Amino acid sequence: MTDQQKQTFSRLKAYRPFHSVYDPCRPIGVKFYSTPPQLYLGFQPANLQQFSAHEALKKGTLWPVFWDYYNNPYETKGRERE
Repeated sequence: MTDQQKQTFSRLKAYRPFHSVYDPCRPIGVKFYSTPPQLYLGFQPANLQQFSAHEALKKGTLWPVFWDYYNNPYETKGRERE
């Protein structure tokens, strides 16, 4: 696989929504979304690297290749939950 092909398989994608010249609203900027890591793996290869048992329980998966960070948009920042 070439370096160009590796860059194409990024988990974070971006797109710019269509905006018509006749649309009265101002254009929306670039939107971002994340794709799940298993889309790029196919069959699970043998001898994958593994998290420790404690780390695997915290992350929800045994294999680092399947772990994907999730930023909760509804979580309050800087405030304690009530």
